Amino acid sequence: MKRILSGMQPTNNLHLGNYLGALQNWVKLQDEPEASCLYMVADLHAITLPQEPDALRKATREIAAAYIAGGLDPDKSTIFVQSSVPGHSELMWLLSTFAQMGKLERMTQFKDKAGKNAERAGLGLFAYPVLMAADILIYKATHVPVGDDQKQHLELARDVAATFNTKYAQEHFLLPEPYIMGEATRIMSLKDGTKKMSKSDESDLSRINMTDDADTIARKIKKAQTDPENLPETVAALAGRPGALNLVTIYAALAGCDRANVLAQYAGMGWGAFKPALADLAVAKLSPITARMNELLGDVAEIDRILKAGSEVAGALAERTVQETRDIMGFWKM
Repeated sequence: MKRILSGMQPTNNLHLGNYLGALQNWVKLQDEPEASCLYMVADLHAITLPQEPDALRKATREIAAAYIAGGLDPDKSTIFVQSSVPGHSELMWLLSTFAQMGKLERMTQFKDKAGKNAERAGLGLFAYPVLMAADILIYKATHVPVGDDQKQHLELARDVAATFNTKYAQEHFLLPEPYIMGEATRIMSLKDGTKKMSKSDESDLSRINMTDDADTIARKIKKAQTDPENLPETVAALAGRPGALNLVTIYAALAGCDRANVLAQYAGMGWGAFKPALADLAVAKLSPITARMNELLGDVAEIDRILKAGSEVAGALAERTVQETRDIMGFWKM
């Protein structure tokens, strides 16, 4: 049986890249036969950067609402809050004794986020991949949906698991496999097609938020980066045209087809024709999700009920793994 684990941080608004690159695929996975899916609100990861307490609590509910509005069914998937399962933090500490400093220093995300101030960065930001390893291994996940930027972290999780198993001569932790799906695993910024769409980008025009209304979506797509050339006939001809490639990729992901199909329909057309078509498609796809999200946020008690139920299920699984790990390592038991 497959056990699938993934999550998103409750920081700022969820955007189109989160939906197309992750959430849309999670919905498909929950309907796979013989698959058990756990999706967390990764609030422990969020605090590697400063967070206001009230804003963090609010964002936790908003991400959960986005999960459900986007199609995750609490009856099919376990939806929970990372920090409500204490085992994540405990297992992280146990695994940190097997994680090598050199490998953590080579993590590209740490370099990107710490920048020139790496020596001033918090330990949490540096040890972030060890917590991610604990997130995965605590549920003995067999598969983890990841984008290109997370492959390195999954490799560390596999490495730590293998080191533990070798040291104690037991096949305790499973070695998780990456689950890479679809053409839209990497949606880029609307302002710069060479950069990933990000919640932390200073320009709101760089992304389409899941809470944007129809007029805002149309305005952002109208201003999106393109080039003077019309749409080509082949995907290969989009090489060296990052803005154009990004918009075609977004259209394909929203329409549920591949990029070749999009170009077959729009080849030779200018952006004055393509952008309005893309805007109409984006509005048609996202408006029902936004409406459902707002409905859910109007009933905070229901969101809390779903998160509490999911956290209890996740907590029971996690406690079993943590206790097994403690026993293997030789800790005293009451």
